[in-house]
Amino acid sequence: MLVNGEQQNTVAIMDRGFQYGDGLFETIEIHANQPIFLEQHLQRLNTDSQRLYLPQLDLDLLRVEIKKICQNVGNAVLKIIITRGSGGRGYRQPDNIQPTRILSLHPFPEYPQSYYIDGIVVRICKTRLGLNPILAGMKHLNRLEQVMARAEWNNAEIQEGIMLDFNGRVIEGTMTNLFYAKNDELFTASLNLCGIAGIIRGWVFEKLSVIEHDFFTEDLLNADEIFVCNSVIGIWAIRELENKRYAVGEITKKLQLALNSEKQKQVAYAV
Repeated sequence: MLVNGEQQNTVAIMDRGFQYGDGLFETIEIHANQPIFLEQHLQRLNTDSQRLYLPQLDLDLLRVEIKKICQNVGNAVLKIIITRGSGGRGYRQPDNIQPTRILSLHPFPEYPQSYYIDGIVVRICKTRLGLNPILAGMKHLNRLEQVMARAEWNNAEIQEGIMLDFNGRVIEGTMTNLFYAKNDELFTASLNLCGIAGIIRGWVFEKLSVIEHDFFTEDLLNADEIFVCNSVIGIWAIRELENKRYAVGEITKKLQLALNSEKQKQVAYAV
């Protein structure tokens, strides 16, 4: 683990990331020592840090530290946390903000191949997402809604939970973005009031025409195919929701192949 470029595993007790969740994070797949979609992750981190009124990030320094920590790790997950640094008691920001940078490596999760080939089983969560356009789309450290939603089940047969907002709109999974297809058109939720704008979500927008709109559980139940995605799992089809079965659709298969190809290109280019 690197904290502000130094190898250590402690952070100041007065750090505002710990005190208030005052910061941002990125979760990056490392494949054959290469961070996948690194520039997209850094761009989101930079953009969202400006939204939080953090000092300008030194992206070149982050690249150096990422290269250092990823040497000879093979496949892993890199987590980057940027906080507003240490400050006194109270919400007021310090006059002289000194952000904290934390880079940590974690084992890459070994998911069954069936999740990719046959799809997964999901449930609708009771925990609802609050509405806040100031923070919408941002991957900030305040993730209690997702923590509470994930605590709703311990059934190993269920791999993900779908979260709605307080108006009943479908937004995303607890750890994923969600898309559905109907009549050869691809749809996803508008994230203008809540939700996280994931890196793979953005990549899907680059590959296909996607309609962002407000939709509800009944729209999913009438969908032809549904899939979820994030930077670690890639793309998983949904095969069962609310006791309804779905086939792994052609759009999902096409995107899975394209994403795997993109990852291989990034690794080959780095070499």
